[in-house]
Amino acid sequence: MGERKPGKYRHEYKYTIDQMQNAVLKSTVRGIMKTDIHAGDREYYRVRSLYFDSPTDSCFYENEDGTGGERSKYRIRIYNADASRIVLEKKSKNRQMTLKQSCLIEEATCRQMMSGRGIQLSSDMTAEQRALIAEMQHKAMRPVVIVEYVRYPFIERNGNVRITFDENIVSSNDLSRFFDDYMISRPILPPGASVMEVKWDEFLPGYIKNHIHLDLLQWNSFSKYYLCRKYNTYGGIRI
Repeated sequence: MGERKPGKYRHEYKYTIDQMQNAVLKSTVRGIMKTDIHAGDREYYRVRSLYFDSPTDSCFYENEDGTGGERSKYRIRIYNADASRIVLEKKSKNRQMTLKQSCLIEEATCRQMMSGRGIQLSSDMTAEQRALIAEMQHKAMRPVVIVEYVRYPFIERNGNVRITFDENIVSSNDLSRFFDDYMISRPILPPGASVMEVKWDEFLPGYIKNHIHLDLLQWNSFSKYYLCRKYNTYGGIRI
């Protein structure tokens, strides 16, 4: 969902904020940017992602070690528990620049990937589907954790800016319930804490930067995937 241009690296900065900062910043952003149309009248949608990792948990440990250079994560994502639109994504990161490659997949394909079974690539699949699935199978990627949160998204065409507020971030190892309304989960941040993400292409308009006082905020390398593996449902890393 959103205004992201495919096949292009974007700037991405993340900030962990408390409840008061969230209220002030969200009100400020609402006054200078438009709510993403996909959020509807409620101004938010629920994001649920099933992340994959290698048998050696390379994605997890690269994040923990702060490995420089490009590193990638793979996930399947749905919105508002709607199984009619399932997105397979590869997110690559190089310092504070990110690139997303994505394609839609069928529920049957998703369930095969959830089970950890190999998938027979066919001519019925798009080139993007075949490429991503083949890459994951080559790396022996298997499902490891579910990440879920409520997202308030705002967009601005000037600079292709996207600011999101991610709240109620939870981790779950109840992998078989990816499509279910209910799953066992636990929060990964202190009460009231949330994450603001600021993304843009070539430039961030000055009026946005100044209004939200980015210079006064401390950005971090917050990774929902890493923290959800580290603080999972059972209280530790699930290998």
